[in-house]
Amino acid sequence: MAPATDSPPDRTARHRVRRHPERANYDRDALFAVLDAAFLAHVAFTVDGQPFAIPMLHARDGERVLLHGSVSSRLLAALAGGAPCCLTVTVLDGLVLARSQFAHSVNYRSAVVFGRATEVTDPVEKARCLWRITDAIVPGRAADSRVPDASELEGTRVLALSIEDASVKVRSGGPKDRDADLALPHWAGVVPLALVRGVPQPAPGSESQTLPAYLAPIAPR
Repeated sequence: MAPATDSPPDRTARHRVRRHPERANYDRDALFAVLDAAFLAHVAFTVDGQPFAIPMLHARDGERVLLHGSVSSRLLAALAGGAPCCLTVTVLDGLVLARSQFAHSVNYRSAVVFGRATEVTDPVEKARCLWRITDAIVPGRAADSRVPDASELEGTRVLALSIEDASVKVRSGGPKDRDADLALPHWAGVVPLALVRGVPQPAPGSESQTLPAYLAPIAPR
């Protein structure tokens, strides 16, 4: 990944934000914060001229993004073969309701990552990456679950996506109505959105077990 900077990249750079550039951030820490806040990524790639975009769980591991799935996955096979990809994540923070329909918007934090992935084949490192993915989704869970056995490791492909170029885009604040619309009798403001953890529902056989502390309610992501 290029050195962290608040300066916009060259105009021809693939990760330069062109629409609302004032919302852009190219700082590495800002990128990591957005990647860590999102569970779900969309991974785009092309096979034989046909574009695909697949939703996937992900986890950041230092300066790379981990992906995993079945060894029969066309996406993972293509990426393991060196195909370039684009990974995006978005966190919705609010519905922005303006007085005019045209000015409606959303508050969000988003990241776009360009890079190429390499397959993790070493069994020890592969198991560590799967531990990291588990713990990224539910912190504390990896230590409270069985690790993959040899057959499960063999049937799972793990990829590490290097971050070559990336950008962050954020919108916050209230609606931006035209001055002429400010006197209209329509409610305007922001409806906050957040991903919250509900009450855990035990599987058969776990009803009498004490709920692990790491599953207690936590702050919204």
